[in-house]
Amino acid sequence: MTEQRGNLSIDSENIFPIIKKWLYSDHDIFVRELISNGCDAVTKLKKLDVIGETELPEGYKAKITVTISPEDRTIEFADNGIGMTEDEVKEYINQIAFSGAADFIEKYKDKAGDEQIIGHFGLGFYSAFMVADRVTIDTLSYADGAKAVYWESDGGMEYSMKDGERTEFGTTITLYLNEDTAEFSNEYRVREIIEKYCSFMPVEIYLEKKYEEKKDIDKGADEDDKANEPQSLSDTTPLWTKHPNDVTEEEYKEFYRKVFRDYKEPLFWIHLNMDYPFNLKGILYFPKVNTEYDNLEGVIKLYNNQVFIADNIKEVIPEFLMLLKGVIDCPDLPLNVSRSALQNDGFVKKISDYITKKVADKLSGMYKVDKENYEKFWDDISPFVKYGCLKDDKFREKIKDYVIFKNLKDEYVTLPEYIQNVYPDDETAEVVEDADVSDSISEESEKPKKNVYYVTDMVLQSQYINMFKEQGLDALVLTHSIDQPFIQQLEMNGDDIAFLRIDAGVNDEFTEKTEGEEWDKLTSELTEIFKKALDNDKLSVEVKKLKNENVASMITLSEETRRMQDMMKMYAMGGMAGLDDLGGGETLVLNANNNLVKYILDNGEGDKTDMFCKQLYDLAMLSHKPLAPAAMTEFVARSNEIMMLLAK
Repeated sequence: MTEQRGNLSIDSENIFPIIKKWLYSDHDIFVRELISNGCDAVTKLKKLDVIGETELPEGYKAKITVTISPEDRTIEFADNGIGMTEDEVKEYINQIAFSGAADFIEKYKDKAGDEQIIGHFGLGFYSAFMVADRVTIDTLSYADGAKAVYWESDGGMEYSMKDGERTEFGTTITLYLNEDTAEFSNEYRVREIIEKYCSFMPVEIYLEKKYEEKKDIDKGADEDDKANEPQSLSDTTPLWTKHPNDVTEEEYKEFYRKVFRDYKEPLFWIHLNMDYPFNLKGILYFPKVNTEYDNLEGVIKLYNNQVFIADNIKEVIPEFLMLLKGVIDCPDLPLNVSRSALQNDGFVKKISDYITKKVADKLSGMYKVDKENYEKFWDDISPFVKYGCLKDDKFREKIKDYVIFKNLKDEYVTLPEYIQNVYPDDETAEVVEDADVSDSISEESEKPKKNVYYVTDMVLQSQYINMFKEQGLDALVLTHSIDQPFIQQLEMNGDDIAFLRIDAGVNDEFTEKTEGEEWDKLTSELTEIFKKALDNDKLSVEVKKLKNENVASMITLSEETRRMQDMMKMYAMGGMAGLDDLGGGETLVLNANNNLVKYILDNGEGDKTDMFCKQLYDLAMLSHKPLAPAAMTEFVARSNEIMMLLAK
């Protein structure tokens, strides 16, 4: 044909600036788009072979070759797919935004096989102009008698088209990079991009470097390296495309190591495989973690027909599932033109709900049939499960009966099991003697709530734990940062329970009965002695007769007050002023059955009484929370002084 020149047929004269600057947020995306186009060309040719429209030559091996030349500052994408005729170049290239993939699918929709067309947008080719000053196409159609076509554009609004010299069907697109984008002619940079976006495309992808013979000889280039057979950068049948029965445990683990570069073995995984009402495949891994929830960081890679789209798209992946690691491939996703985000579509919500259901089904199924492993994994998966309950009502409803807690016996129990153990006859809970805790009784009902006791620090709260164990009482161990919002949610959704930390008050199980004027007098005297010794008129003091005579003193802080303080601390960390001192509100509990407390009562005016009062207070506080620096310094000095008294 004679050389043709013309203007590109577009809807707006501003289309090129939009493509070059705004259509794709990341400039490296052009590699994905052009390789995707090559995959489509190969897939189309295979489909035509299957339906008898053409016959592939013997020994045909589908492939895409990316060739870079740092010297020429070029990057080339070559495929041996369907190719294009002169008319098709005019239609698919010169008329921007016409989707060749959509046209092909429509034409052969009744004869389609299993392979999918990746491309959805004709604009994919024009992503090349984000990085190139000049782009050429050399293409030859598979059709009998077709002539090669050569197309060229300098990135403006004009193109030229003439006969090409290609002798084998397929297409080669060459990008002449501008100075600012020379990085895309670097072998390692391009390899990184291909591995990011194209590791699992359904056609083998090869990366080659163009050598200039004279320069290579001058530099002593290693000819053996050039002779080596290149390795494909694409795994054309990734694990998620296979049936779960056809995948071994080691293959799942190897895939995890390869994709996420995490060499700690995953705890377990879920293989997603759905064909109706939408097509979705994938694998979700539950990683082994040993960090606090705030530091957990998962990654869910989203694919569309084996083409990488993005990490952690929140419209598809529920927020709480982003703590996991995995891949999801959904060809039906309604992507926008740049494929980097989703179009607003109710269909996406259905996908998200399906994924949530599958995860809940996996966990509940494991609890029912493999409880031993479920308990073994629980410490690692509990932050994820609890976070899911907080963020997703449907997930919470499905999983709430399978949330387990470790108790003081180092056993795992569900919340209903704990309540049944504590209240075997379904008796109402006794309310500990604390005004704030008593407020936990529902205002709408005279029936008290069942108290669920819990521990947040096995060391600091060891004194209280021992008292619980001595009386045969139990508590749940909740040491994770997510546990506090989680138990508040449990309280809001269960109208007959109230969570109380074991230092929120003194349980009646620990005490003997006390009453009468003599007891009131004793309480008053001890209170005055301690307030005077500690120089604190506002000190709250309670005197009890604890069954354990070895406990001299302890600190309690009502659940309501402590939660309020925790909330205020959170605001203080957020930058609110005037919240530096958030302590206070504690009650000093003295054991009238303890010999040291009796001594203080009998020697209220003794010269060592103040010292003993302060020591008992600090010891009680140490079992409640760490002392302030000044108080700790004073406590150590006082302890040394007391030991010197004993040494005399």
